[in-house]
Amino acid sequence: MTAVARPPSWKWWVCGLLLLASTINYMDRQTLANAATRITQEFGLKQEQYGNLEMVFGWAFAVGSLLFGFAVDRISVRWLYPAVLLLWSIVGFATGFVETYDGLLVCRTLLGLFEGGHWPCAIKTTQRLLAAPDRALGNGVLQSGTSIGAILMPLVMRMMLTEAQGSWRFPFQLVGAIGVLWIVLWFALVSRNDFPTRLSTEARATLSGRDLLSLVFSRRMLVLFAVVAAINTCWQTLRAWLPKFLMEGRGYAESGALYFNAGFYVATDIGCLGAGALALWLARRGTSVHTARVRVFLVCALLCSLAAAVGLFPRGGALLALLLLAGAGALGVFPIYHALSQEISAEHQGKVTGIASVAAWALPALAQKFFGRLVDRTGSFDRGFAVAGLLPLASFFVLWLFWNPPDRKRDATP
Repeated sequence: MTAVARPPSWKWWVCGLLLLASTINYMDRQTLANAATRITQEFGLKQEQYGNLEMVFGWAFAVGSLLFGFAVDRISVRWLYPAVLLLWSIVGFATGFVETYDGLLVCRTLLGLFEGGHWPCAIKTTQRLLAAPDRALGNGVLQSGTSIGAILMPLVMRMMLTEAQGSWRFPFQLVGAIGVLWIVLWFALVSRNDFPTRLSTEARATLSGRDLLSLVFSRRMLVLFAVVAAINTCWQTLRAWLPKFLMEGRGYAESGALYFNAGFYVATDIGCLGAGALALWLARRGTSVHTARVRVFLVCALLCSLAAAVGLFPRGGALLALLLLAGAGALGVFPIYHALSQEISAEHQGKVTGIASVAAWALPALAQKFFGRLVDRTGSFDRGFAVAGLLPLASFFVLWLFWNPPDRKRDATP
């Protein structure tokens, strides 16, 4: 059977549903970061032990991305996507009941494993739905859900946290239960024929289908590995440690830190949507698709590099403004990265996303542990933030120099 004819707006409604999935994903993920100070106090944890919670999440996320990336190239995304969302929601719900540090480690490991299925499924979906010039914006909509989830979570925590020691537990349970609503909406919006497992002949002709092994070691895949390792290390560092930086590094009260954290993710959402929209605007005005993407990536990387200056600023408005700009840049590079990854292979899109996610999380996961160790030793978060802020700019030069060979003309659409 062929897919039912859909109006042009339908694909953007699906992108909106992907945004909602990213929102739920990050609400589940950010619950720990927003309750980090309370949890470390209740369980008597060192900073490095908190870093271990983020490390096991990251490594499990890499494994889950790889497994589900291979799976989504064989199983219809219509069924796989809600399955992984249900699984990570169950684990998030269960986290609210743990009583030991080992229990936290197990829950964070399983949460990372199942949340790893989100991006292969989501990127596969936008690749099938959108033409190349539209993908940066579509991916920006998808990625912006991470900011919305991160905006909402501090506000939810602020409303639910009380003086009671275990009041951090209920938000885990609440967010874990929300995933059921998304599953209902997903099946209401898409049918089994909207996302066939195999591509049409026309779709196969638009992108290159290559042998998987040669694909993994191709120049562009190696560039993707370097780029995503750098930008995700930066992003995960800011995501996981910002509340602690504000409260323990600059002396902000918990309520003030939570409110700023929500504002920080408003800025990242603006950066994410703005990056996708700017890339589309440039492409529609005659700039080649690739050149538009690279220029937007550079702007975002320069904004993110402002985080290198956090050590120069004490608590106050200048520091907070700098963090807002750096956050906008840190998330703004991701729609561009996803758009580039979608040009590698139509046949192996899930595998491309999954394999790249191993590179995306192997370094950031290890960095969380060493970031915590650095804070334990120095008593300061500044040096780690400075290094993280410069990583996207370093990755820009890799992208600029090696995505296209220097002796070839740049393509209008990679």
